[in-house]
Amino acid sequence: MSTPQLVVHRDKELMAQAAAARLITKIVDAQASTGSANVVLTGGRNGNGVLAALASAPARDAIDWGRLDLWWGDERFLPEGDPERNITQAEEALLDSVPLDPKRVHAMPASDGPYGTDVEAAADAYAEELARAAGPANHGAVPTFDVLMLGVGPDTHVASLFPEHPGVRETERTVIGVHGSPKPPPTRVSLTLPAIRSAREVWLLAAGEDKANAVAMALSGAGEIQAPAAGAYGRARTLWLLDTAAASQLPRSLYPPASA
Repeated sequence: MSTPQLVVHRDKELMAQAAAARLITKIVDAQASTGSANVVLTGGRNGNGVLAALASAPARDAIDWGRLDLWWGDERFLPEGDPERNITQAEEALLDSVPLDPKRVHAMPASDGPYGTDVEAAADAYAEELARAAGPANHGAVPTFDVLMLGVGPDTHVASLFPEHPGVRETERTVIGVHGSPKPPPTRVSLTLPAIRSAREVWLLAAGEDKANAVAMALSGAGEIQAPAAGAYGRARTLWLLDTAAASQLPRSLYPPASA
């Protein structure tokens, strides 16, 4: 378990630009070291903001897009192409504008896919896809993610792991079907905390006053059942990327004044 590090930016736009720059560097470094990179994307306004900032970043061409594997932390179990699906939003923000290898874009199954409306079968299929990509040196039944990004919800949820819901208590499976999500739509597919914790680096993104209480709760020692974001951490690094509004309920002693 890595100790959380905080970086607080002036506003959400600067946070997105800085996160995009960090992500480019991490991907390029991983590709130089091992030949490829594995990144887990997140949806929501902050996750999509990072992708949009990456799309407009001049340094994006430093990435070898053909040697990048993209995964998702969770997905709304809706038909393919639905505008509410995370992959649909990611395609609009970035993916359609870069030369990715389609075989290395690992979308979670849609509700009109080969598993129909059986979300448990869809979750099992994604777990199997992750396991096939894992090598002997990986930690558990998932590939070693170089960066795994998560948006933090106002209720402290990450991916589709919600406070007090069964999914946040899962200790064995890497992917689960989520039923009765308090945030619509009610049916989703999500990575579990064990899968999240296999990543080298976990980045938690939060911007806006509506996230301030969640950030403070997750970083104040709350348990992961009550505050799932508190249970999301990487093996080598856990990085909280915030704007000043999201950090407004934290004591300044937790982050350096130089954060900008």
